[in-house]
Amino acid sequence: MAIGICPTVDFAFKLLFGSPEHARITIHFLNAILGPAFRITAITFRNPFLGKATEDDKLSILDILARDDRGRFINIEIQTTVPAGMHQRLAYYVSSLYSEQLTQGLNYTSLHPAISICVLTKPMYAGDPRLHLDFRLRDSAGLLLTDDLQVHLLQLSKLTVTAQNVSQASPIEKWAYFLLNAETMTLDDVRRLFPEVEFSEAAGVLNMISQNPEQRQIYEARLKFQRDEAARLEGAINEGIEKGIEKGIEKGITQGRVEGRVEGRIEGRVEGLKVGQLLGQVTLLHDLLGVSQPNSEELSTFTEGQLVEFIDQLKRQLRSRGQ
Repeated sequence: MAIGICPTVDFAFKLLFGSPEHARITIHFLNAILGPAFRITAITFRNPFLGKATEDDKLSILDILARDDRGRFINIEIQTTVPAGMHQRLAYYVSSLYSEQLTQGLNYTSLHPAISICVLTKPMYAGDPRLHLDFRLRDSAGLLLTDDLQVHLLQLSKLTVTAQNVSQASPIEKWAYFLLNAETMTLDDVRRLFPEVEFSEAAGVLNMISQNPEQRQIYEARLKFQRDEAARLEGAINEGIEKGIEKGIEKGITQGRVEGRVEGRIEGRVEGLKVGQLLGQVTLLHDLLGVSQPNSEELSTFTEGQLVEFIDQLKRQLRSRGQ
């Protein structure tokens, strides 16, 4: 029987990676993300999952805060949407984790690295094919200022590994595959595909959730919440596109009528209406994307067909933000 629990639901994710009794799962996952240079052998959870279920648990943010045996502070989270301000939020979290260490009487050399790891089911950088993105403080030529602030993104949708080759995949690819597919796998499937004991232990944690009525109830509540949030975001994007098109048509009608009157010919009015509608859509879509408006002189050289193609491209960019 399939495990039936999706590890990307935040309740399951925190139980999986935030439980002291399953610390070796978290250690294995962190070593996969952070690489072999400084391998973690022990970890302390600052907000451990203690298995206490309350009504508040169903709506709380379930980030994982930990400290490894090198003194590094680590925040681990799962995101199933990419809300507005996500870039600033990640920068704020990791900088807070860093600055809060400096209490009275300490100097800057006492600061330990702060690391934020965000697992994303939707891509934050849709145009980048990489599964793992590693952000640090460097200059434009790549010169490193410090490793003390790190933000790691694991874009699960970028995984190219399949069941046929996952056994030869890198540790980070294996974890991405597990997070995406564990729900439909059996415990035997996990043991067959992943010889590492940490994956079997992780599958056991998920299976425990499915067998525990109280934990299953919290899991279902969080699953519903995440689905509702995703639907709300998609609805907002679609509504924004529709409103933008409506405003563009409105603007186009006005512009088309003016041009038609100036020209004094029916064909001028019709042509002005079409071009005005298209230019209005271009303006609104740029506003929704939050990017600067295109050069009006350049747009004036576009044919009607080129404007239609340009608008389709802008719509795809807008929709990709909600994926």
